[in-house]
Amino acid sequence: MNTDQQVQIFGDLTRLRDALPAIIADMEQHVPYASALAMQSAGTKVQVNHREQNVSQTDPSQGVVLTAFNGAYLEELALGTLDPDDIAREARDFAADVAVRVVDEGLHIDPGAPQEAHFATPCQRPPRGVPVAEKFDCCRALHGRLSGGDERIVNAMVNYADSTEYKVFANRTRRLSQAIVRTRLMALVFMAQNGRTEYSWITKDGTAGFEVIEVTDAAIEGLWSTVRDLLTAERIVPGMYDVVTGPKMSGIIAHEAFGHGVELDMFLKGRARSQEYLGKAVASPLVTMMDDPTVPGAYGSYFFDDEGQPAAPTTIIADGVFQRGLSDLTAATRLRVPRSANGRRESFARKVYARMSNTFFQPGDADPDDMIRSLDYGLYLTHASSGMEDPKGWGMQVTCQFAREVREGEFTGRVFAPVVATGYVPDLLQSVTAVGNDFALSGGNCGKGEKEFVPVSSGGPHLRMKARLS
Repeated sequence: MNTDQQVQIFGDLTRLRDALPAIIADMEQHVPYASALAMQSAGTKVQVNHREQNVSQTDPSQGVVLTAFNGAYLEELALGTLDPDDIAREARDFAADVAVRVVDEGLHIDPGAPQEAHFATPCQRPPRGVPVAEKFDCCRALHGRLSGGDERIVNAMVNYADSTEYKVFANRTRRLSQAIVRTRLMALVFMAQNGRTEYSWITKDGTAGFEVIEVTDAAIEGLWSTVRDLLTAERIVPGMYDVVTGPKMSGIIAHEAFGHGVELDMFLKGRARSQEYLGKAVASPLVTMMDDPTVPGAYGSYFFDDEGQPAAPTTIIADGVFQRGLSDLTAATRLRVPRSANGRRESFARKVYARMSNTFFQPGDADPDDMIRSLDYGLYLTHASSGMEDPKGWGMQVTCQFAREVREGEFTGRVFAPVVATGYVPDLLQSVTAVGNDFALSGGNCGKGEKEFVPVSSGGPHLRMKARLS
């Protein structure tokens, strides 16, 4: 797809924006509340490794989802068109059908304060304006840089993706639109020695343009060094350890411990133990945790959620005390709690859920180097690779690709891999004894029950705590 074609497609959404208020007003002749979310997206992917090179353009996606409140719950209709006349006709029929089921359960949806605005991701180099050939050449050049650092390298991979997503939301008081640009690059190196193959990776990402993917020589040298260490890594002896976690590991802990477990649709289903701890201490007084879609440049950022709630930070934990969870419109309405800007959809054709955006620990005042020096014996965990949680039992498991041994405040050179941290969430967070004064976020895509993927980021500072490792 060339740039002219993209402009034409996104122009269709601009025309629909003007028609939506009348469509919503017509729907509300039948139901107490109605809204619409129209979406379009397009993008590019590049993959380069030792064996193949691929460039593809994401199939354009476009459509609208109409929402109608029947007094008890929200009903939705997804349409794969942006034609205002077609949508108006379908909306009338949909609202008339929902009207048959309207009841009065004492629930009320506040449409919010009047607001009309357009927002856009600031970019130095919007990906739509960068020729595909330049993206491909950049990835090939990076692949060459990754491949030449060690005779043990058996493969190097570069995966690049960008997306430009336009959304328009309308209800009786609001007409909002946003253009979100996301760019992400992952670089991997594989080495083999004595029949053993290991790998590691670095990522660059953000709500930003093509400028975000620059990879320094120092980052590549660090990647090679990590993979060399992994070729001789040992298995850890299971047990309780004093640990210091780097920002990526801290972020996965935040994401799994107080991310999915405090998405308020889990409260409605009775599947979150965290509900029992509202207003109670669940972590060390040093711990404050946020979910904030307004962080400039973060991969999970946006200006309003998919139910028209303006983006704003949510304090999940303040000084160790659990404050509140993350809501979509349904959960906030039925639980009668203030909304947060966390109603998100994978696409216009998928259901909205309460979802995280950028979830992180707030920085403290400890120096990360001093935190490591404070370990008589312990492990430094930096490179988290995956995680899972049990909201009902409030257990969690996070896999770290490797851990570095620390003895008397110094790295010994021993590396253990992989390392899995498990435990009961309050026990883990109440063991935090130091919070670093640094901060970093890293992005990716998060599923809900291995589906419904949305862009998120997680992170924070270094943390010192106790963890059960295996």
